[in-house]
Amino acid sequence: MTKIVIIGAGSASFGLETLSALMYSARLRGSHLALVDRNPDALGLMARLAARLNREWDAQMRVTAHAGHDDALDGADFVVSAIEAPPREKLWQQDWEIPLKYGVRQPYAENGGPGGFAHAARNIGPVLEIAHAMGQACPDAWFINFSNPMVRICDAIHRYSKIKVVGLCHQIFTGYGMVGYALADRLGIEVPDGVISTHADPDLWPRLGRIVKQVVEKIDIQAAGLNHFTWMLDVRDRRTGEDLYPLFAERWARLDPGFEPLTRRVYAAFGCFPIPGDEHLCEYLPWVSDPVTRPWEKYEVSLYDWERNARRRREGHALIAQMADGAAPVDELRERDGEGTRDIVETIAAAGRHYHLAVNLPNIGQIGNLPAGAIVETPAVITGAGISPVAVGDMPTGVAELLRRELTVAQLAVDAAVQGDRQLALQCLLLDPVITDLDVAQQILDDYLDCYRDYLPQFWR
Repeated sequence: MTKIVIIGAGSASFGLETLSALMYSARLRGSHLALVDRNPDALGLMARLAARLNREWDAQMRVTAHAGHDDALDGADFVVSAIEAPPREKLWQQDWEIPLKYGVRQPYAENGGPGGFAHAARNIGPVLEIAHAMGQACPDAWFINFSNPMVRICDAIHRYSKIKVVGLCHQIFTGYGMVGYALADRLGIEVPDGVISTHADPDLWPRLGRIVKQVVEKIDIQAAGLNHFTWMLDVRDRRTGEDLYPLFAERWARLDPGFEPLTRRVYAAFGCFPIPGDEHLCEYLPWVSDPVTRPWEKYEVSLYDWERNARRRREGHALIAQMADGAAPVDELRERDGEGTRDIVETIAAAGRHYHLAVNLPNIGQIGNLPAGAIVETPAVITGAGISPVAVGDMPTGVAELLRRELTVAQLAVDAAVQGDRQLALQCLLLDPVITDLDVAQQILDDYLDCYRDYLPQFWR
Protein backbone atom coordinates (compact mmCIF):
# COMPACT_ATOMS: atom_id res chain seq x y z
CA MET A 1 0.00 0.00 0.00
CA THR A 2 1.38 3.37 -1.06
CA LYS A 3 0.96 6.29 1.32
CA ILE A 4 0.67 9.74 -0.22
CA VAL A 5 0.42 12.90 1.86
CA ILE A 6 -1.15 15.95 0.20
CA ILE A 7 -0.22 19.17 2.01
CA GLY A 8 -2.38 22.09 1.00
CA ALA A 9 -5.14 19.62 0.15
CA GLY A 10 -7.85 22.23 0.74
CA SER A 11 -6.74 24.29 -2.26
CA ALA A 12 -9.50 24.78 -4.81
CA SER A 13 -7.02 24.22 -7.64
CA PHE A 14 -4.01 22.17 -6.48
CA GLY A 15 -5.95 20.13 -3.93
CA LEU A 16 -8.79 19.28 -6.28
CA GLU A 17 -6.42 18.48 -9.15
CA THR A 18 -4.17 16.24 -7.06
CA LEU A 19 -6.92 14.45 -5.16
CA SER A 20 -8.94 13.55 -8.25
CA ALA A 21 -5.86 12.45 -10.25
CA LEU A 22 -4.66 10.09 -7.54
CA MET A 23 -8.07 8.68 -6.65
CA TYR A 24 -8.85 7.84 -10.28
CA SER A 25 -5.62 5.89 -10.70
CA ALA A 26 -6.16 2.15 -11.09
CA ARG A 27 -2.54 1.51 -10.14
CA LEU A 28 -2.98 3.29 -6.81
CA ARG A 29 -6.24 1.61 -5.81
CA GLY A 30 -6.13 0.76 -2.11
CA SER A 31 -3.52 3.38 -1.23
CA HIS A 32 -3.59 5.68 1.78
CA LEU A 33 -4.24 9.36 1.09
CA ALA A 34 -3.51 11.69 4.00
CA LEU A 35 -5.06 15.14 3.41
CA VAL A 36 -3.41 18.04 5.28
CA ASP A 37 -4.61 21.62 5.48
CA ARG A 38 -4.61 24.25 8.24
CA ASN A 39 -7.94 25.61 7.05
CA PRO A 40 -10.49 23.29 8.71
CA ASP A 41 -13.36 24.31 6.44
CA ALA A 42 -11.38 23.70 3.23
CA LEU A 43 -10.02 20.43 4.61
CA GLY A 44 -13.51 19.26 5.54
CA LEU A 45 -14.80 20.02 2.06
CA MET A 46 -12.01 18.03 0.42
CA ALA A 47 -12.45 15.09 2.81
CA ARG A 48 -16.16 14.94 1.97
CA LEU A 49 -15.40 15.04 -1.74
CA ALA A 50 -12.79 12.30 -1.29
CA ALA A 51 -15.42 10.12 0.38
CA ARG A 52 -17.72 10.54 -2.63
CA LEU A 53 -14.96 9.80 -5.16
CA ASN A 54 -13.83 6.80 -3.13
CA ARG A 55 -17.34 5.40 -3.26
CA GLU A 56 -18.26 6.21 -6.87
CA TRP A 57 -14.88 5.39 -8.41
CA ASP A 58 -14.26 2.30 -6.28
CA ALA A 59 -10.83 3.65 -5.34
CA GLN A 60 -10.77 1.54 -2.18
CA MET A 61 -8.49 4.12 -0.57
CA ARG A 62 -7.98 4.87 3.06
CA VAL A 63 -8.47 8.65 3.37
CA THR A 64 -7.49 10.55 6.51
CA ALA A 65 -7.68 14.28 7.25
CA HIS A 66 -5.13 16.19 9.33
CA ALA A 67 -4.91 19.79 10.54
CA GLY A 68 -1.09 19.62 10.48
CA HIS A 69 1.61 17.57 8.84
CA ASP A 70 3.19 16.12 11.98
CA ASP A 71 0.62 13.35 12.48
CA ALA A 72 0.25 12.65 8.75
CA LEU A 73 3.83 11.91 7.64
CA ASP A 74 4.63 8.64 9.40
CA GLY A 75 5.46 5.99 6.81
CA ALA A 76 4.72 8.21 3.80
CA ASP A 77 6.15 7.28 0.41
CA PHE A 78 5.34 10.61 -1.25
CA VAL A 79 4.61 14.07 0.11
CA VAL A 80 2.96 16.41 -2.39
CA SER A 81 2.94 20.07 -1.38
CA ALA A 82 1.74 23.39 -2.75
CA ILE A 83 1.62 25.46 0.42
CA GLU A 84 1.47 29.25 0.44
CA ALA A 85 1.71 31.62 3.37
CA PRO A 86 -1.79 33.16 3.46
CA PRO A 87 -3.48 35.32 2.36
CA ARG A 88 -1.87 34.62 -1.01
CA GLU A 89 -3.32 37.37 -3.19
CA LYS A 90 -3.05 40.11 -0.56
CA LEU A 91 0.60 39.31 0.15
CA TRP A 92 1.46 39.05 -3.52
CA GLN A 93 -0.08 42.46 -4.16
CA GLN A 94 1.96 43.94 -1.29
CA ASP A 95 5.10 42.36 -2.74
CA TRP A 96 4.43 44.39 -5.87
CA GLU A 97 3.29 47.62 -4.23
CA ILE A 98 6.09 48.06 -1.67
CA PRO A 99 8.91 48.47 -4.25
CA LEU A 100 6.65 50.81 -6.23
CA LYS A 101 6.94 53.33 -3.36
CA TYR A 102 10.64 53.58 -4.21
CA GLY A 103 10.23 53.82 -7.97
CA VAL A 104 10.68 50.10 -8.78
CA ARG A 105 7.89 48.78 -10.97
CA GLN A 106 8.19 45.01 -11.12
CA PRO A 107 6.73 43.20 -14.11
CA TYR A 108 5.01 40.48 -12.07
CA ALA A 109 6.51 40.02 -8.56
CA GLU A 110 5.82 36.32 -8.05
CA ASN A 111 9.03 34.42 -8.79
CA GLY A 112 11.60 37.06 -9.75
CA GLY A 113 12.30 40.66 -8.79
CA PRO A 114 12.15 41.85 -5.18
CA GLY A 115 8.75 40.16 -4.90
CA GLY A 116 10.41 36.84 -5.63
CA PHE A 117 12.60 37.34 -2.56
CA ALA A 118 9.67 38.17 -0.28
CA HIS A 119 7.54 35.35 -1.66
CA ALA A 120 10.33 32.79 -1.20
CA ALA A 121 11.32 34.02 2.25
CA ARG A 122 7.76 33.59 3.59
CA ASN A 123 7.41 30.05 2.23
CA ILE A 124 10.87 28.60 2.89
CA GLY A 125 10.40 28.35 6.66
CA PRO A 126 7.14 26.36 6.55
CA VAL A 127 8.47 24.15 3.74
CA LEU A 128 11.62 23.30 5.68
CA GLU A 129 9.51 22.44 8.72
CA ILE A 130 7.83 19.78 6.58
CA ALA A 131 11.14 18.54 5.15
CA HIS A 132 12.73 18.25 8.58
CA ALA A 133 9.68 16.42 9.93
CA MET A 134 9.94 14.06 6.98
CA GLY A 135 13.52 13.34 8.01
CA GLN A 136 12.13 11.77 11.18
CA ALA A 137 8.88 10.24 9.94
CA CYS A 138 9.59 9.20 6.34
CA PRO A 139 13.23 9.89 5.40
CA ASP A 140 13.06 7.94 2.14
CA ALA A 141 9.94 9.66 0.81
CA TRP A 142 9.95 11.95 -2.22
CA PHE A 143 8.93 15.57 -1.67
CA ILE A 144 6.96 16.63 -4.77
CA ASN A 145 6.85 20.42 -4.77
CA PHE A 146 4.44 22.76 -6.54
CA SER A 147 5.02 25.88 -4.42
CA ASN A 148 6.54 28.95 -6.02
CA PRO A 149 9.11 30.32 -6.45
CA MET A 150 9.91 26.79 -7.63
CA VAL A 151 13.70 27.08 -7.94
CA ARG A 152 14.08 28.69 -4.53
CA ILE A 153 11.78 26.30 -2.67
CA CYS A 154 13.41 23.21 -4.19
CA ASP A 155 16.87 24.65 -3.54
CA ALA A 156 16.03 25.17 0.14
CA ILE A 157 14.87 21.56 0.52
CA HIS A 158 17.88 20.22 -1.38
CA ARG A 159 20.55 22.19 0.49
CA TYR A 160 19.00 22.44 3.95
CA SER A 161 17.49 18.97 4.40
CA LYS A 162 18.25 15.36 3.50
CA ILE A 163 14.98 14.83 1.65
CA LYS A 164 14.74 13.96 -2.05
CA VAL A 165 12.91 16.77 -3.83
CA VAL A 166 11.45 17.17 -7.30
CA GLY A 167 9.55 20.20 -8.54
CA LEU A 168 6.73 19.87 -11.07
CA CYS A 169 5.27 22.60 -13.27
CA HIS A 170 3.07 22.61 -16.37
CA GLN A 171 4.63 25.73 -17.95
CA ILE A 172 6.33 23.74 -20.72
CA PHE A 173 2.89 23.31 -22.28
CA THR A 174 2.88 27.04 -22.99
CA GLY A 175 5.73 26.30 -25.37
CA TYR A 176 3.69 23.54 -26.98
CA GLY A 177 0.87 26.04 -27.43
CA MET A 178 3.08 28.64 -29.13
CA VAL A 179 4.77 26.09 -31.40
CA GLY A 180 1.40 24.54 -32.26
CA TYR A 181 -0.01 27.95 -33.10
CA ALA A 182 2.92 28.76 -35.38
CA LEU A 183 2.83 25.35 -37.10
CA ALA A 184 -0.94 24.90 -37.13
CA ASP A 185 -1.19 24.40 -40.92
CA ARG A 186 1.76 22.00 -41.04
CA LEU A 187 0.50 19.90 -38.13
CA GLY A 188 -3.22 20.05 -38.86
CA ILE A 189 -4.04 21.97 -35.68
CA GLU A 190 -7.49 23.54 -35.35
CA VAL A 191 -6.98 27.02 -33.92
CA PRO A 192 -9.95 28.33 -31.90
CA ASP A 193 -11.53 31.65 -32.77
CA GLY A 194 -10.56 34.63 -30.62
CA VAL A 195 -7.35 35.93 -29.09
CA ILE A 196 -4.57 33.38 -28.59
CA SER A 197 -2.21 34.34 -25.80
CA THR A 198 -0.11 32.84 -22.99
CA HIS A 199 -1.15 35.58 -20.56
CA ALA A 200 -2.38 34.61 -17.09
CA ASP A 201 -6.00 35.36 -17.94
CA PRO A 202 -8.54 32.59 -17.27
CA ASP A 203 -10.62 33.80 -20.21
CA LEU A 204 -7.70 33.00 -22.54
CA TRP A 205 -6.52 29.70 -21.03
CA PRO A 206 -9.12 27.44 -22.72
CA ARG A 207 -8.13 28.60 -26.23
CA LEU A 208 -4.43 27.94 -25.75
CA GLY A 209 -5.32 24.70 -23.98
CA ARG A 210 -7.22 23.45 -27.03
CA ILE A 211 -4.11 23.96 -29.15
CA VAL A 212 -1.91 22.25 -26.56
CA LYS A 213 -4.20 19.23 -26.34
CA GLN A 214 -3.86 18.68 -30.09
CA VAL A 215 -0.17 19.39 -30.52
CA VAL A 216 1.30 17.28 -27.69
CA GLU A 217 0.34 14.18 -29.65
CA LYS A 218 2.16 15.41 -32.75
CA ILE A 219 5.44 16.97 -31.63
CA ASP A 220 8.09 16.52 -28.96
CA ILE A 221 9.83 19.53 -27.44
CA GLN A 222 13.07 19.26 -25.49
CA ALA A 223 13.45 22.28 -23.26
CA ALA A 224 15.86 23.12 -20.47
CA GLY A 225 16.86 25.93 -18.13
CA LEU A 226 15.15 27.07 -14.95
CA ASN A 227 11.51 26.87 -13.98
CA HIS A 228 9.52 29.55 -15.83
CA PHE A 229 12.79 30.37 -17.63
CA THR A 230 13.25 27.41 -20.00
CA TRP A 231 14.41 27.40 -23.60
CA MET A 232 13.53 25.17 -26.54
CA LEU A 233 16.57 23.15 -27.58
CA ASP A 234 14.86 20.78 -30.01
CA VAL A 235 11.42 20.20 -31.56
CA ARG A 236 10.54 17.07 -33.57
CA ASP A 237 7.60 15.61 -35.44
CA ARG A 238 6.58 12.53 -33.41
CA ARG A 239 5.44 10.72 -36.55
CA THR A 240 8.48 11.24 -38.78
CA GLY A 241 11.29 12.39 -36.47
CA GLU A 242 11.72 15.51 -38.62
CA ASP A 243 13.53 18.45 -37.03
CA LEU A 244 10.87 21.17 -37.01
CA TYR A 245 12.97 23.98 -35.52
CA PRO A 246 13.88 25.56 -38.93
CA LEU A 247 10.25 25.48 -40.07
CA PHE A 248 9.10 26.85 -36.72
CA ALA A 249 11.54 29.77 -37.03
CA GLU A 250 10.20 30.54 -40.47
CA ARG A 251 6.52 30.33 -39.49
CA TRP A 252 7.09 32.22 -36.21
CA ALA A 253 8.48 35.16 -38.20
CA ARG A 254 5.22 35.30 -40.20
CA LEU A 255 2.93 35.55 -37.16
CA ASP A 256 1.39 38.83 -36.01
CA PRO A 257 4.24 40.81 -34.35
CA GLY A 258 1.81 41.53 -31.51
CA PHE A 259 1.74 37.85 -30.52
CA GLU A 260 4.08 37.38 -27.52
CA PRO A 261 6.21 40.45 -28.37
CA LEU A 262 8.69 39.99 -25.52
CA THR A 263 9.30 36.35 -26.39
CA ARG A 264 9.77 37.47 -29.99
CA ARG A 265 12.47 40.02 -29.12
CA VAL A 266 14.35 37.67 -26.80
CA TYR A 267 14.28 34.88 -29.40
CA ALA A 268 15.62 37.24 -32.05
CA ALA A 269 18.44 38.39 -29.77
CA PHE A 270 19.57 35.01 -28.41
CA GLY A 271 18.66 32.62 -31.23
CA CYS A 272 17.04 30.17 -28.81
CA PHE A 273 13.30 30.16 -28.26
CA PRO A 274 12.10 30.87 -24.66
CA ILE A 275 8.98 28.89 -23.89
CA PRO A 276 7.39 30.24 -20.68
CA GLY A 277 5.37 32.97 -22.42
CA ASP A 278 5.78 36.70 -21.90
CA GLU A 279 4.26 37.00 -18.43
CA HIS A 280 6.61 34.51 -16.79
CA LEU A 281 9.65 35.28 -18.93
CA CYS A 282 9.47 38.96 -17.98
CA GLU A 283 10.33 38.31 -14.33
CA TYR A 284 13.94 37.33 -14.98
CA LEU A 285 14.97 39.93 -17.55
CA PRO A 286 16.57 43.36 -16.99
CA TRP A 287 14.71 44.99 -19.87
CA VAL A 288 11.08 45.06 -18.72
CA SER A 289 10.94 47.38 -15.70
CA ASP A 290 12.52 50.72 -16.70
CA PRO A 291 10.26 53.49 -15.24
CA VAL A 292 11.21 55.93 -18.01
CA THR A 293 10.73 53.80 -21.13
CA ARG A 294 7.88 51.74 -19.56
CA PRO A 295 8.62 48.59 -21.59
CA TRP A 296 5.75 46.68 -19.98
CA GLU A 297 3.44 48.79 -22.14
CA LYS A 298 5.36 48.01 -25.33
CA TYR A 299 5.28 44.30 -24.57
CA GLU A 300 1.72 44.39 -23.17
CA VAL A 301 2.78 42.67 -19.96
CA SER A 302 -0.22 42.83 -17.64
CA LEU A 303 -0.25 42.40 -13.88
CA TYR A 304 -1.75 39.43 -12.12
CA ASP A 305 -5.38 40.20 -11.27
CA TRP A 306 -5.27 39.57 -7.52
CA GLU A 307 -8.89 40.42 -6.76
CA ARG A 308 -10.26 38.37 -9.64
CA ASN A 309 -8.21 35.31 -8.72
CA ALA A 310 -9.16 35.55 -5.04
CA ARG A 311 -12.79 35.54 -6.20
CA ARG A 312 -12.17 32.52 -8.44
CA ARG A 313 -10.70 30.70 -5.43
CA ARG A 314 -13.90 31.31 -3.46
CA GLU A 315 -15.98 30.15 -6.42
CA GLY A 316 -13.83 27.04 -6.65
CA HIS A 317 -14.52 26.13 -3.04
CA ALA A 318 -18.24 26.66 -3.62
CA LEU A 319 -18.13 24.19 -6.53
CA ILE A 320 -16.21 21.66 -4.43
CA ALA A 321 -18.92 21.92 -1.78
CA GLN A 322 -21.55 21.15 -4.41
CA MET A 323 -19.59 18.14 -5.66
CA ALA A 324 -19.03 16.91 -2.11
CA ASP A 325 -22.78 17.12 -1.44
CA GLY A 326 -23.68 15.32 -4.67
CA ALA A 327 -25.25 18.45 -6.15
CA ALA A 328 -22.70 18.74 -8.99
CA PRO A 329 -21.24 16.05 -11.27
CA VAL A 330 -17.70 14.75 -10.83
CA ASP A 331 -17.20 13.09 -14.23
CA GLU A 332 -14.96 15.93 -15.45
CA LEU A 333 -12.53 15.20 -12.62
CA ARG A 334 -11.59 11.92 -14.30
CA GLU A 335 -9.59 13.93 -16.85
CA ARG A 336 -7.27 15.50 -14.26
CA ASP A 337 -3.64 14.32 -14.14
CA GLY A 338 -2.44 16.23 -11.12
CA GLU A 339 0.01 18.18 -13.30
CA GLY A 340 2.35 15.22 -13.35
CA THR A 341 1.84 13.97 -9.78
CA ARG A 342 0.04 10.82 -10.86
CA ASP A 343 2.76 9.94 -13.39
CA ILE A 344 5.52 10.31 -10.79
CA VAL A 345 3.74 8.41 -8.02
CA GLU A 346 2.41 5.60 -10.20
CA THR A 347 5.71 5.02 -11.95
CA ILE A 348 7.92 4.94 -8.85
CA ALA A 349 5.40 3.00 -6.73
CA ALA A 350 4.69 0.38 -9.42
CA ALA A 351 8.23 0.16 -10.85
CA GLY A 352 7.12 1.42 -14.26
CA ARG A 353 8.91 3.60 -16.76
CA HIS A 354 7.88 7.08 -17.84
CA TYR A 355 9.44 9.99 -19.74
CA HIS A 356 8.46 13.31 -18.19
CA LEU A 357 8.80 16.53 -20.17
CA ALA A 358 9.98 18.81 -17.36
CA VAL A 359 11.14 18.26 -13.79
CA ASN A 360 13.11 20.44 -11.40
CA LEU A 361 16.07 18.59 -9.85
CA PRO A 362 19.57 19.37 -8.58
CA ASN A 363 22.03 19.68 -11.45
CA ILE A 364 24.20 16.55 -11.57
CA GLY A 365 25.41 17.28 -15.08
CA GLN A 366 22.18 17.47 -17.04
CA ILE A 367 23.09 21.07 -17.98
CA GLY A 368 26.85 21.17 -18.41
CA ASN A 369 27.53 24.89 -18.08
CA LEU A 370 25.33 25.64 -15.06
CA PRO A 371 26.50 25.19 -11.44
CA ALA A 372 26.50 21.70 -9.97
CA GLY A 373 23.77 21.18 -7.38
CA ALA A 374 21.68 24.13 -8.56
CA ILE A 375 18.01 23.43 -9.28
CA VAL A 376 17.48 23.18 -13.04
CA GLU A 377 14.58 22.07 -15.23
CA THR A 378 15.04 19.38 -17.87
CA PRO A 379 13.23 16.25 -19.05
CA ALA A 380 13.63 13.12 -16.93
CA VAL A 381 13.12 9.36 -17.05
CA ILE A 382 11.19 7.96 -14.09
CA THR A 383 11.40 4.32 -13.00
CA GLY A 384 10.94 2.36 -9.82
CA ALA A 385 14.47 3.42 -8.89
CA GLY A 386 13.56 7.09 -8.88
CA ILE A 387 13.89 10.12 -11.17
CA SER A 388 16.86 10.41 -13.55
CA PRO A 389 17.27 13.74 -15.36
CA VAL A 390 18.07 13.73 -19.08
CA ALA A 391 21.41 15.32 -19.98
CA VAL A 392 20.94 18.09 -22.55
CA GLY A 393 24.51 19.40 -22.75
CA ASP A 394 25.43 23.08 -22.53
CA MET A 395 23.02 25.96 -22.89
CA PRO A 396 23.91 28.69 -25.43
CA THR A 397 26.44 31.10 -23.92
CA GLY A 398 24.20 34.15 -23.59
CA VAL A 399 21.28 32.13 -22.26
CA ALA A 400 23.54 30.37 -19.75
CA GLU A 401 24.66 33.73 -18.38
CA LEU A 402 21.06 34.83 -17.82
CA LEU A 403 20.38 31.55 -16.05
CA ARG A 404 23.51 31.72 -13.89
CA ARG A 405 22.59 35.17 -12.66
CA GLU A 406 19.12 34.02 -11.66
CA LEU A 407 20.55 30.95 -9.90
CA THR A 408 22.86 33.18 -7.86
CA VAL A 409 19.94 35.42 -6.89
CA ALA A 410 17.86 32.36 -5.97
CA GLN A 411 20.55 30.79 -3.78
CA LEU A 412 21.24 34.08 -2.00
CA ALA A 413 17.51 34.39 -1.28
CA VAL A 414 17.45 30.89 0.20
CA ASP A 415 20.55 31.41 2.35
CA ALA A 416 19.24 34.76 3.58
CA ALA A 417 15.83 33.32 4.47
CA VAL A 418 17.23 30.28 6.27
CA GLN A 419 19.91 32.16 8.17
CA GLY A 420 18.00 35.42 8.74
CA ASP A 421 20.94 37.22 7.15
CA ARG A 422 20.15 40.79 6.09
CA GLN A 423 23.42 41.21 4.21
CA LEU A 424 22.71 38.20 2.01
CA ALA A 425 19.16 39.45 1.48
CA LEU A 426 20.55 42.79 0.32
CA GLN A 427 22.94 41.04 -2.07
CA CYS A 428 19.99 39.06 -3.45
CA LEU A 429 18.14 42.28 -4.26
CA LEU A 430 21.22 44.04 -5.64
CA LEU A 431 21.90 41.22 -8.10
CA ASP A 432 18.29 41.06 -9.23
CA PRO A 433 17.87 42.57 -12.73
CA VAL A 434 14.99 44.79 -11.57
CA ILE A 435 17.16 46.74 -9.09
CA THR A 436 19.46 49.54 -10.33
CA ASP A 437 20.19 51.56 -7.16
CA LEU A 438 21.97 50.64 -3.89
CA ASP A 439 19.85 52.87 -1.67
CA VAL A 440 16.60 51.74 -3.23
CA ALA A 441 17.51 48.09 -2.66
CA GLN A 442 18.10 48.81 1.03
CA GLN A 443 14.84 50.73 1.35
CA ILE A 444 12.84 47.92 -0.25
CA LEU A 445 14.49 45.32 1.95
CA ASP A 446 13.86 47.30 5.12
CA ASP A 447 10.22 47.85 4.17
CA TYR A 448 9.70 44.16 3.33
CA LEU A 449 11.25 42.96 6.59
CA ASP A 450 9.20 45.42 8.63
CA CYS A 451 5.93 44.65 6.80
CA TYR A 452 6.45 40.89 7.03
CA ARG A 453 7.94 40.81 10.52
CA ASP A 454 5.44 38.15 11.65
CA TYR A 455 6.33 35.91 8.71
CA LEU A 456 10.10 36.46 8.92
CA PRO A 457 11.06 36.46 12.61
CA GLN A 458 14.51 35.08 11.76
CA PHE A 459 15.55 38.53 10.52
CA TRP A 460 14.66 40.12 13.86
CA ARG A 461 16.54 37.88 16.25
